Amino acid sequence: MLAMWNPWRGCKRISEGCKYCYIHKGDFKRNINTSDVVKTKDFYKPIEKYKNGSLKIKSGIVYTCFSTDFLIKEADEWREECFKMMNERSDLTFLFLTKRIERFLSCIPNDWGEGYDNVVVCCTVENQRNADLKLSVFDRLPIKHKCITAQPLLERINIEKYLNGIELVVVGGESDKNGRPLNFDWVLDIREQCKRQNVDFEFRQCATHFIKDNRLYTIQTKDLAKQAKLAGIDLKFHK
Repeated sequence: MLAMWNPWRGCKRISEGCKYCYIHKGDFKRNINTSDVVKTKDFYKPIEKYKNGSLKIKSGIVYTCFSTDFLIKEADEWREECFKMMNERSDLTFLFLTKRIERFLSCIPNDWGEGYDNVVVCCTVENQRNADLKLSVFDRLPIKHKCITAQPLLERINIEKYLNGIELVVVGGESDKNGRPLNFDWVLDIREQCKRQNVDFEFRQCATHFIKDNRLYTIQTKDLAKQAKLAGIDLKFHK
């Protein structure tokens, strides 16, 4: 069972991959200032119960802060309470992505140790510069379950030397009419790196502008994930 948990909302652009962020685009249409980071009504969602006493979120995976960044500085005063809820709900697996992995050690609670068994941390990169900058930090952090997301992938990157201890690499393109193109060769290159290191690989979505065999295709947003799956290139080494 899958669930979403956004204890706060709002974010700030921090890297090249943020240029066409879907959160910023959606907020602009609704006249919301994305830069305002505020707690949401769902802050206590993992421990909320129905009137009969049963928990609202059953066992399963909880995608955490997918409309913001779990390590954003503006949420520092709230994060410790979130970690307490994660610890309390050991039957759930919490997964969060971050573009701010350099803040990790200043954000974890005192009882973190080598990591919580039920927390998956996914470091996001989009080009070689950020891959080298962020993954060299990520590699040394005390986290029990690590993933890498290269989405939107903006150029060919080599991450093979950072794959030790990584459980999954996810690759995807940019979704926007003005988005930067994704070359399928870049995707296959990362797949080969994962294959050599026995790391699971998932091609999550194509890009609006997608290059394959030197031809440029324009793909509708609703078809981006479907077209990626049709490529049939995902790798699964571990359960």
